[in-house]
Amino acid sequence: MQIIPAIDIRGGRCVRLTQGDYRREIVFGDDPSAMAARWQDAGASRIHVVDLDGAREGSPVNAEAIQAVCATATVPVQVGGGIRDIATIDQYLNAGVQRVVLGTAAVKDQTILLNAIALFHDRIIVGIDARDGMVATEGWIETSSLSAKDLVHQLAEVGVSRIIYTDIAHDGMLAGPNFNSIFALVDQVSHLPSPMAVIASGGVSSLEHLRRLATLGVEGVIIGTALYTGAIELAEAIALLTPSG
Repeated sequence: MQIIPAIDIRGGRCVRLTQGDYRREIVFGDDPSAMAARWQDAGASRIHVVDLDGAREGSPVNAEAIQAVCATATVPVQVGGGIRDIATIDQYLNAGVQRVVLGTAAVKDQTILLNAIALFHDRIIVGIDARDGMVATEGWIETSSLSAKDLVHQLAEVGVSRIIYTDIAHDGMLAGPNFNSIFALVDQVSHLPSPMAVIASGGVSSLEHLRRLATLGVEGVIIGTALYTGAIELAEAIALLTPSG
């Protein structure tokens, strides 16, 4: 199971939101590229970056900061937030981003999703952000009438190979992931005709949480607040989950 540090960018700075609430923001650094170097030096093999302003505005806002992260990092970078068209996907991939995360676009515009999968294949990830089991969009501001379970079925039908699942109620709360929802999701994708990898996100705050997630069969876990507050030391967590010998 891969441990993926998160860098959420708002106003060019590294921040964390509680339960996706833009009014509940904590700033942890002024330089996202320096933060990327910090996590890479601690052993990260991938970095997850979110343009929070872009997610809310519907188009990239912190693209310059994200390009700086890509220029600094020598490990793969995946980016989400405000990516709603093919041109933006192409720009990010050409700037050095390895994978692009579609969220709102995957729910509201199937044409963009289909074209993205056809053009970029497994470089496209779909982020499923759920509130009480229902998919949230527009930077978590809106809650759709589509359930996460139904969205997974739709994504499988169009060839999506990887999803990030976030339970919004648990995000930034340091109270543990929603293990039941994650288990149900992993079980669901295991019965699909074509494989789909699951990356879990939200609520991880201890090594025990990581141990438990590793038993569920997720491909990776994105960690944010717990790393910034020191509740989890990245190097220790990576060592815990790296097979010996």
